Amino acid sequence: MQTPHRLIDRILTRSGDQAELDARARSQSEMKKTLTWWDLIWFGMGAVIGAGIFVLTGLEANKVAGPAVVLSYVVSGASALMSVFCYTEFAVEIPVAGGSFAYLRVELGDFVAFIAAGNILLEYVIGGAAVARSWTSYFATLCNHDPDDFRIMAHGLSEDYNHLDPIAVGVIAIICVIAVLSTKGSSRLNYIASVVHVIVILFIIICGLIKADTKNYRDFGHYGARGVFKASAVLFFAYVGFDAVSTMAEETKNPAKDIPIGLVGSMVITTTLYCALAVTLCLMQPYDKINVDAPFSVAFQAVGWDWAKYVVAAGALKGMTSVLLVGAVGQARYLTHIARTHMMPPWFAIVDAKTGTPVNATVVMLVATAVIAFFTKLDILSNLLSISTLFIFMLVAVALLVRRYYASGVTTTANRNKLIACLVTMIVSSAFTAGYWGLSEHGWIGYCITVPIWLAATVCLWAFVPQAREPKMWGVPLVPWLPSASIAINIFLLGSIDKDSFIRFAAWTGFLLVYYFLFGLHAAYDTAKEDEKQWAKVEQGKNGLENKHDNGS
Repeated sequence: MQTPHRLIDRILTRSGDQAELDARARSQSEMKKTLTWWDLIWFGMGAVIGAGIFVLTGLEANKVAGPAVVLSYVVSGASALMSVFCYTEFAVEIPVAGGSFAYLRVELGDFVAFIAAGNILLEYVIGGAAVARSWTSYFATLCNHDPDDFRIMAHGLSEDYNHLDPIAVGVIAIICVIAVLSTKGSSRLNYIASVVHVIVILFIIICGLIKADTKNYRDFGHYGARGVFKASAVLFFAYVGFDAVSTMAEETKNPAKDIPIGLVGSMVITTTLYCALAVTLCLMQPYDKINVDAPFSVAFQAVGWDWAKYVVAAGALKGMTSVLLVGAVGQARYLTHIARTHMMPPWFAIVDAKTGTPVNATVVMLVATAVIAFFTKLDILSNLLSISTLFIFMLVAVALLVRRYYASGVTTTANRNKLIACLVTMIVSSAFTAGYWGLSEHGWIGYCITVPIWLAATVCLWAFVPQAREPKMWGVPLVPWLPSASIAINIFLLGSIDKDSFIRFAAWTGFLLVYYFLFGLHAAYDTAKEDEKQWAKVEQGKNGLENKHDNGS
């Protein structure tokens, strides 16, 4: 019966920077501060360069974008980089393990934060399972076997779930042990794997360009702009994972310096390597001849370098191992911070005193990943693309604008209303732009209406609403233009995603709402009210002490 009242309270009440920092005490032990910007750069590259580049590039070049797939990587990379800037300011100001969950909770409230965090956890589990299945496939290539030779056929199950993959489960189990034992140890292993991986990528680029044929680039824009943007939405999957690095802010020695260098540096390097790999692949083979399953291996076979496929397969294995490791570290820290608010059982928030890692959260998340990887075929998993991530990146950009332009007790009611109007106009105009893109293949009049409206909303925010807060240590440049552009491009890319992904997104969000209304809402509400009582006692104690001093003087 108290659900409506409590829901309104949680929607309207925002957390504070200090409250998120104080929540770390609920983990019983602190995470160890062992990471530097060097670790974060390699974590960022390890999180991102994996199955996406080795699997999706060939598929999108062959069927969707042609040689212009390099422009698709530029678009998705630019979108990811803008999101990185937004994440970086939050991670520097609020260095906790919660990542986007903590940032959204501070600026947009508990309710929005929980829905966003639930979706990113699902994305991590599904993405980890997909990478683990790909690990088996590339391992089979390395051994000159078919992937199904290493899988168990369970004829009693449906076709999509009867290729049981024990190797994927074994890899996840090893990753779990490493992630539990030490974050610094995970960093060292990731560093070694990523260095080897980058060497292999440079080998592919240099040797591939030696065998390049510029004739293959003649039909560069065969699929037009629509193919470029459609491929961008899918290839965004290749950038999923960098937000895991922001969850490591709590374990960073000097957040103000290390986080900006680590996050922005890793994204710039990754985007450059992606574009170079895409150009190399399309110069080696005509785009319509590129193999969709193992594009780089088959491309080297096509130019007479059969031996190179083993180097490619080894590099892919290294990359996917890094992605699994960084994903394991990141998703556990998301769950840890959610549990600190009691939206999830607080048992998940416990940090082991010896290892300084969230053991319970790590094990539970990787068990879920292993179960899905064991049963589910790769093509089923890969269809669940990046809709959740694009949605959350859009919300983080909105949260950054709220952070800069709204502060309780500082922003006037009139300026608050202007801010809300500008944000709603940005989001709605961007949604209409995406909808028009999805429904009208050759039209252009709609863009002449929706784009100027988005531009006008951004200009109004810039010109007529004063900023209420300046960043203390590191800030996003070009506010409000960069966050506004991030909102627009993330929503636009959502318009290029298939209907099935939206159905999955709606179904999972519905499940999250049921859990939240029955359990998470009430536990979080009770915890918040208990915290308010504790703060009141502290304030009373301070006031009493001050009065004693005044009387004594």
